[in-house]
Amino acid sequence: MALFKWLFGADNSHQQQPSIRFGRYTDAYKAPACYAAWDEAQALFENDDFLQAYEQFLIYLRDEDEDNVKWERAKGGLKFEIYQGSKKLSGFATPQKVRVEAPVVQAESFNIGLLRQLLEHNFHLKYGRFTLDTSGNIVLVFDTYTLDGSPYKLYYALREVALKADKQDDLLLEEFQSLQPVETTHLEALPEAEKLAKYEFIKQKLQATLNEAENGSLDRNRYASSYGYLLLDLIFRLDYLIKPEGFMMETLEKLQRKYYANNGKTTAAKNEALCKGLHGLLERPPSDYFREMYRGKSTFGITHTVNHDRVAAIIEGELYHMDWYLEHGHQQMALAIPGYIVGFCLFNYAVPKPDRDLFHLYYQIAEEPYFQSLGFQNEFTGHNGQLQKRNIRRAILRIVEGNKPFFPQLSFPTQTLDYTNMPAFARSFLNAIKTLNLTKTL
Repeated sequence: MALFKWLFGADNSHQQQPSIRFGRYTDAYKAPACYAAWDEAQALFENDDFLQAYEQFLIYLRDEDEDNVKWERAKGGLKFEIYQGSKKLSGFATPQKVRVEAPVVQAESFNIGLLRQLLEHNFHLKYGRFTLDTSGNIVLVFDTYTLDGSPYKLYYALREVALKADKQDDLLLEEFQSLQPVETTHLEALPEAEKLAKYEFIKQKLQATLNEAENGSLDRNRYASSYGYLLLDLIFRLDYLIKPEGFMMETLEKLQRKYYANNGKTTAAKNEALCKGLHGLLERPPSDYFREMYRGKSTFGITHTVNHDRVAAIIEGELYHMDWYLEHGHQQMALAIPGYIVGFCLFNYAVPKPDRDLFHLYYQIAEEPYFQSLGFQNEFTGHNGQLQKRNIRRAILRIVEGNKPFFPQLSFPTQTLDYTNMPAFARSFLNAIKTLNLTKTL
């Protein structure tokens, strides 16, 4: 019993942490019952039992933690609601047809710029279309005959409508003053203390990183790729730790797209563009950030699912770049590289759950003051900045034990970790993650 308490802690404080969400929602971690419902939905659809098939399809979509999908049998068919961020999709399925609507914004008047933008969106949409409803709302609509409405088609159509509607409302409201938000009842306002902690973190990280990027000791042209790591680490870190909505989310996505764009610009020029965009975020008033801080429900993820081999390859291909900076005393620049690796994976991919849990722990260790400002009580660094080996080991072992039912061969080599300082720990931690065996149980 004493050994058990040493490994997992006797105070159980890890079970009393604030209920705060981080990172991009993914629907990749579904329970076995959801996959069984998917198989049943396809079988029922092939037998022309459309309504029963759609009911099983909705079971597949439902996430109990999110409470994101609701349905009921109604006269003539199946009525359902699906939530994605700030948006609610309302649908009705009959034995002949399925129709889904997602109100985006309310329009009191129209101008050429708005109409042109909506037409351009329609051109690029594969399943849905922007239109007007009888209440003057701009809505995204998808409909299909049931004969052509297989679970596969329904999944990708609803995903397109949900993600597009969720992203476009804040962007359209920001650009066109004549538009009004559509009333929503499922959004939960964040506590004021959480909003303030997030805003202070945004401001502090932006100021510190921009100061280093613009006034650092390394030459900005000769070491342009180094500053690229620094700026991208910040973009990915803010995306995961703040979980932004609206304008900030779109800005971070645009900036990372600019950096990776094959447009002939030098890395130094791309860094300048990133700095300019980040300065724009720094100059935003607190009220603009607070307006975008809310908790919604999600059904569809925006990241692509990858296996552990992809994560290991990214670590292998990037981590060694930090060695030169450590040898020459540039610790902040060295730390940007493991930070970039963690952030890049979480920003772009739905990685296996053990990887995600361990990456989250990395942020908890690296940004402990921020987590404490949010109410988290874990202590991974002491008052002198020394890493707390026992607490970190406990957290890692909890992650391993929590994932063992699905990854029975999972074992973390904690004996290889280097606690000398944060850069040494980051390098050893990611190298250990690279070696994990994430063969999943059938």
